[in-house]
Amino acid sequence: MTALEDRLAALTSWHADWSGLRVAVYGLGVTGFSVADTLAELGAQVLVVASKADDERRMLLEVIGADLLEQSDLSSPPERLSEFDPELVIASPGFHWDHPLLLWAEERGTAVWGDIELAWRLRDKVARPDGVSGPAEWICVTGTNGKTTTVQLTATMILAGGSRVAPCGNIGVPVLDAIRDPQGFDVLVVELSSYQLHWVNRNAGGELSPFSAACLNIADDHLDWHGSLEAYIAAKAKVYQNTRVACVYNKADENTLRMVEEAEVVEGARAIGFGLGVPGPSDFGIVDGILCDRAFLEDRAHSAIELTTLDELLEAGLAAPHVVANILAASALARSWGVEPQVIRDVLTAFRLDAHRIELVRVAAGVNWVDDSKATNPHAADASLRAYPSVVWLVGGLLKGVDVDALVGRHIGRLRGAVLIGVDREALLAAFRRHAPDLPVLEVDADETEQVMPTAVRLAGGLAREGDTVLLAPAAASMDQFADYAERGRRFQAAVNEYLGGEADDEPASHPDPQQG
Repeated sequence: MTALEDRLAALTSWHADWSGLRVAVYGLGVTGFSVADTLAELGAQVLVVASKADDERRMLLEVIGADLLEQSDLSSPPERLSEFDPELVIASPGFHWDHPLLLWAEERGTAVWGDIELAWRLRDKVARPDGVSGPAEWICVTGTNGKTTTVQLTATMILAGGSRVAPCGNIGVPVLDAIRDPQGFDVLVVELSSYQLHWVNRNAGGELSPFSAACLNIADDHLDWHGSLEAYIAAKAKVYQNTRVACVYNKADENTLRMVEEAEVVEGARAIGFGLGVPGPSDFGIVDGILCDRAFLEDRAHSAIELTTLDELLEAGLAAPHVVANILAASALARSWGVEPQVIRDVLTAFRLDAHRIELVRVAAGVNWVDDSKATNPHAADASLRAYPSVVWLVGGLLKGVDVDALVGRHIGRLRGAVLIGVDREALLAAFRRHAPDLPVLEVDADETEQVMPTAVRLAGGLAREGDTVLLAPAAASMDQFADYAERGRRFQAAVNEYLGGEADDEPASHPDPQQG
C-alpha cells in the first residue's frame, strides 16, 4: 500500500488526523453539503464540484471554508479539479457510478467513498447517552419500497422503548448530521438507497457492521442508474454484510432470502423472516388476524407473542397489505433491539403514515380519493392497487426504463378506467391495448404543467362510480411535470378538494383488506 492508502485506511475515527486531506466532494444537495460541512470541521481541504449552486449554499460554503467549483458541463474533469489533485473523492448519491468525473478518479487511482462510508468512519464523535461504551449502533433498512415507513416505525418503536434514536439517511436527514448531534444517540435507524449502498464496503477501514439490517423487497427500479437488475440487487444485498444480530428478510421475496443466505455476517447473527402468512419459528407473521412474533422468545417452537391485530390496524388506517408487511419488518427490527411487545402495540395505536403514502384525501358520493404519489415505481403501485377492489387509476410520469406490462395485466380486473399523466405513456398505452382494449383510458396532454392535476381529477371523476377508489399511484417518477412526488401529491389533493367542494362523507366507501391480494 502507498502512504496515502495507509493514511486513508487509518481514518476510522472522528479523532483521527483528517487535517489537510484534499477531498473533492461531488454534488451540493443535502448530502453533498453535509459531507463538505463535516470535512471542513475536521480540517480537510474541501473542493465541492457541482453543476449548479444556489446563493444560500454558496454563502454557506464560504462560511465553513470550503471552495466551490461550479460548472454546468461536467462531462470532463475541469482544469481546476485536476489542479486540486484530490487525494479522496466523495460522491453524492445522485452521481451515477459511470459519471465521467468518477471514471476520471478511478483512472487516476483516487479512492472514492460515499457519504455513508464517511459517516461510519466518523460515528464515534459523540458518546452514547445510555452510557454504553462505543458509538451509536446502526440499524440499516433498504428495499425498493416501504423503506421510509419502516424506518419511521422502527425509530418510533425504539424511542418509545426508552432509547435515544434518530431516523436518518435517505429519509431526508443526512447520517453525517445525525452522528454530529451534540446530544448523541444510542442507535441510528438508517434508510439506505441503492445509490448509497453501491459505494459501501469497497475500501479498507470503511466496512459497515450494522446491529441489524433489513431488505424489504426487490423490484425493477433505478435500472437507469445501475445498468441492470443484477447490479441493483447486488447493491441492495450489501445491507446485510457484517450484520451482527438480525438479518430481516421478506418471506414473499426470494431475492431477499438469497441475499441473507449469501451474506457474510458476524457469527451469531440470525435470519428473521416476515410475511403475511402464518409464521414459522424465527418469523414474524399473521395468525387468525393477529400479528405475531415467533422469533424473539424462548419457546418459539411452540408459541408466539401477540403484537397487534388487523382490526386495530384497520382503525388506524394501517391495514393495506404492504403497510402490514412494513409493520412486521419494523417490529422485527425493534424487537431485535429489545423493545417490548406492549410498546410496539402502543406505538401502532398512535402511528400514522406520512403524507402521499396511501393517504385518503376525501370521500364523496361513495368514492374514495386516495393519494399514493409515493408509488414511484410499478412495485409500489402494485401494492396500492391490491388494496382496493374497484379503481380509477391515475398513472404515468417518468418510468425510468422499467416494464409496466405485467403490472397492467395483473390489475385489469379491478380497473374501472385509467387516466394517463406524464411523458412516458407509450408503454402504458400499449399495455392497456394488449390487456384490455375496451377499458376507458383517458389522457392528459403531456405538455400540461399547471393544469395536469385539475384535468386528471376531472377526467377521473367522470369515470368513478359509487364504491370506487380514484387512486393516484403513478408507478413512475414525478420530475417530468413536478418538482418531486410530494408536489405531485399536493397538487392532486388540491385538485380533488377544488373539484369536489362541499362536504366529504364521514366514512370511506370501502376499506383495504390486508388478507386480500
